[in-house]
Amino acid sequence: MPITNEQSDNWRFVRLLYYMNDEFLGENWNRSLSSSPTATTKKVGIFSRLPDWPKQRPLVEIVGYCLMPNHFHLILREIKKNGMAKFMQKLGQSMSNHFNEKYKQKGSIFQGGYKGRTVEDDNYLRYLAVYIMVKNPFELYPKGGLEGATKDFDNAWSWAIDYPFCSLADYARKRKNSPILEKGLLGEIFSKPIDFKNFAKDCILGRKLDIVTFE
Repeated sequence: MPITNEQSDNWRFVRLLYYMNDEFLGENWNRSLSSSPTATTKKVGIFSRLPDWPKQRPLVEIVGYCLMPNHFHLILREIKKNGMAKFMQKLGQSMSNHFNEKYKQKGSIFQGGYKGRTVEDDNYLRYLAVYIMVKNPFELYPKGGLEGATKDFDNAWSWAIDYPFCSLADYARKRKNSPILEKGLLGEIFSKPIDFKNFAKDCILGRKLDIVTFE
């Protein structure tokens, strides 16, 4: 089942990656912002912070993400004890509460808890990054989905880096200074955008992503 129904829901997911990744902020972040005069907020793109909020204290580093119609993928690095569990709980709860209130539904929009896999080496991280940030948006490619994207990789790549609900644009250097991402891990592995593109092309055309599992 879809976990978002409208573009505004998709953008809210992106904003949640920022707001829920904070020891201080909770479910009422949006209400607080909505009730505050615009002049009293500090804006960075679609993100704002009230001056009386403490400095953001992230629970995790978000290395990569992609929102799909009925699920999402994240690459996270835990930086606080139990930070990943806390972040995922806040994110899932906020998405469910918003969906239920907006569309008059009940219960969680997710089937069970989140599934996580520990990334233990750089090689697996390379393939995981391609799976999440390239293969997933390629599945949404309007000219034939993944199969069409495989046959038309360069055009599909250009299309995918314009998909706003994925971090591919950040690694392709089309979007800069994201307050969501910490690119250190992958930034060291793929120091240039062309390196990421070439590796992704080899993975997609060579159908080498079977290595990636979520069990």
